[in-house]
Amino acid sequence: MTTVAGVRPRGRVAARGWPRPRIKTLDVIATLWLILLLAFALIPMLWMLSTSLKGQFAALAQPPEWIPSHPTLDQYQTLLSPTGTVGPVFLRYFLNSMIVSLTTTALGVLIAIPAAYAFSRFQFPGRDVLFFAVLVRNMFPVVVFLIPLFILMRALHLVNTHWSLILTYMTFGLPLSIWLLKGFYDNIPEELERAARIDGASRFKAFWLIIMPLSSPGIIATAIYAFIGAWNEYVYALTFLNSESLLTLPVGLQHFFTEFATNWPGLMAAAFIMSVPVVVMFMLLQKQFVQALTEGAVKA
Repeated sequence: MTTVAGVRPRGRVAARGWPRPRIKTLDVIATLWLILLLAFALIPMLWMLSTSLKGQFAALAQPPEWIPSHPTLDQYQTLLSPTGTVGPVFLRYFLNSMIVSLTTTALGVLIAIPAAYAFSRFQFPGRDVLFFAVLVRNMFPVVVFLIPLFILMRALHLVNTHWSLILTYMTFGLPLSIWLLKGFYDNIPEELERAARIDGASRFKAFWLIIMPLSSPGIIATAIYAFIGAWNEYVYALTFLNSESLLTLPVGLQHFFTEFATNWPGLMAAAFIMSVPVVVMFMLLQKQFVQALTEGAVKA
């Protein structure tokens, strides 16, 4: 090995002259921790998928098998078939969940955007108190507001309608949406709006052309949170809806349980189909979602 000025280089050097990377203990621990978290998230999903591909007797076999010896798609065909007894009912539950979740998300984001912008840009008496008062709703468990909201919806003649769920979901989804979006608006320099207004743009035009494109990752992340919250909600849907044709998927899944038996493959297939919209949404919007988390986490 050659030396420079009689000094031997420290450490081992690879054959091509590049230093060998050293494996740090913290990197190993972090990698193992990420693998553990990934397994914690994927193993239930894989078991759910495996059970949905089994027959009724194979699902109850002991010891259980991870890979079905005779996989079948009968449960999925039954659930997704527009004919028969189960398929139309399940598809109606799926459609009801989509209507409620998408409407809740759209209305929540439309209201949260101007509200968060106002909290971020305008100065008015009681601004900080009002902002934290908005978050008070999410400090309490869901069941605390169950009876008051039911009385309110009954007074408005909205019980057993999808609007009762939409308005109820907005009561706990809207505060979180306002809080998230305010963080993104705080990170956008006000000088951009001032420059646009100097060029002759109105405040609304500056907001629409400057602020909205820059805050699109935050809007997408907020919409994802609102959609998931409405899609998975069970307690209010069970309480406010009593018509079979209006039930959502979380409540409709209990129909796979009977008094003496449970269709475990059918239940797992329905639960797997229920998770598909959320997974697809994350796959399509993961870039904007990650960008939103990184941009909104630190205040400029």
